[in-house]
Amino acid sequence: MAYELKQQLKLTQQLIMTPQLQQAIKLLQLSTLELSDLLQQEINENPVLDEMLGDSEKDRELAEDGAPVDSASGTLPELNSKPEFDWRDYVDKSAMPRSSTSYQSEDRDEFEPIITKRNSLVDHLMWQLHLHLLSEVEQTIGEYIIGNLNKDGYLQTTVDEIARDCGADEETIETVLEKIKKLDPVGVASRTLQECLLAQVELLPGDQTLVKRILQQHMSNLEGRRYQLIAKDLKVSLEEIVHASQIISNMEPRPGRGFSDNETQYVVPDIYVYKLNDDYVVVLNEDGQPKLRINSFYKKALADPELYSPKTRDYIQEKLRSAVWLIKSIYHRQGTIVNVMKSIIKFQRDFFDHGVGNLKPLVLRDVAEDIGMHESNISRVTTNKYVHTPHGVFELKYFFNSGLTSDSGENIASESVKNKIKELLQSEDPHKPLSDQDFADTFKLQGINIARRTVTKYREMLGILSSSKRKKLF
Repeated sequence: MAYELKQQLKLTQQLIMTPQLQQAIKLLQLSTLELSDLLQQEINENPVLDEMLGDSEKDRELAEDGAPVDSASGTLPELNSKPEFDWRDYVDKSAMPRSSTSYQSEDRDEFEPIITKRNSLVDHLMWQLHLHLLSEVEQTIGEYIIGNLNKDGYLQTTVDEIARDCGADEETIETVLEKIKKLDPVGVASRTLQECLLAQVELLPGDQTLVKRILQQHMSNLEGRRYQLIAKDLKVSLEEIVHASQIISNMEPRPGRGFSDNETQYVVPDIYVYKLNDDYVVVLNEDGQPKLRINSFYKKALADPELYSPKTRDYIQEKLRSAVWLIKSIYHRQGTIVNVMKSIIKFQRDFFDHGVGNLKPLVLRDVAEDIGMHESNISRVTTNKYVHTPHGVFELKYFFNSGLTSDSGENIASESVKNKIKELLQSEDPHKPLSDQDFADTFKLQGINIARRTVTKYREMLGILSSSKRKKLF
């Protein structure tokens, strides 16, 4: 078999993701806060980029002419430079005791030398543990137990592991455990919910024998609200069982909840939609975003070939191209977000006019075809972005949902059905709550054909309990 070499031409098309294209795609899916962090990082890394500090006359001159250059040294001056911070004065003031009236003084310092720290569950328990007169072994066991609590305050290890690691017997460990469970918050270091609630019952005033018996013998029936079975087994009246269950419901099932490190995360809208007369105006939220400009000093440096070496000029040229592309990508991102939001308003006009109950089914393809973009770009634009509307703050993904068909042939969004479920729940009789079949029958009377299992799915997505668990006996 003979081998031979041949040359042939082949024409193919390939999609190449350049670094600039990757950056533009990345910018599309960033939220306002993430974009601000990225721009600040680019300003720090790229010397060609400058930030416009405000709208003053001086800043407008800098934006038009670039940063001024010192003719003598050829260097950029420092803008808005402040005197060096006086650390000695700061230490002196922070060491001085302050009276309550000093904080009301109008000439107080701009930054108060005060540091606040939120007390954690571990710190709170350790402080209480060290107040007890314990032996060295008991102290070690107590610290080990506190160090193995989860965020809800439950013990995440076994007595055998504690005995092995601390070199103590089980009796001593159980003694220390009982002491810790009586600390604040009561019931901490419990291993089960039943154990946690029983620890809290011990400190309740009065005779709580019935409450204790219910927790010890009928936890499953209590969860299922089968009060008649509990009353029959314990041979007490139904009213006494209901009263005891109310006491149990006021207990804390998660003792460590008050010391949670989770802070409230506030949503910052990326877009604002305002209604002016009969039209809606889309405004981007640019608060906190640095406004970029190209430093003209480096433009002049490239214009004079004698000023810098070819290697330095290549570096400046590369950074200049990167800065220009970044600014163009930001403008493209802003225009894309505005176009997508205007398209959403066009499809969901009834929502903006009348509220959530008038939301229509919408998919990404509808908006993509409307503005002439690919679905993937629409998905990126609507990811992690929120809009402030006349009816509240919503995620952009909220406007894209599946739909149901009514008897009249009209499409109804799934979010509208969920909203109708909430409205029906607010008007239901707590002693005779609506079942999932009742919801389905009510929707059928309104011309909406929906199966019971679909109602169950929507109810669970909303975090609503079943009718048997919502029912109030008394």
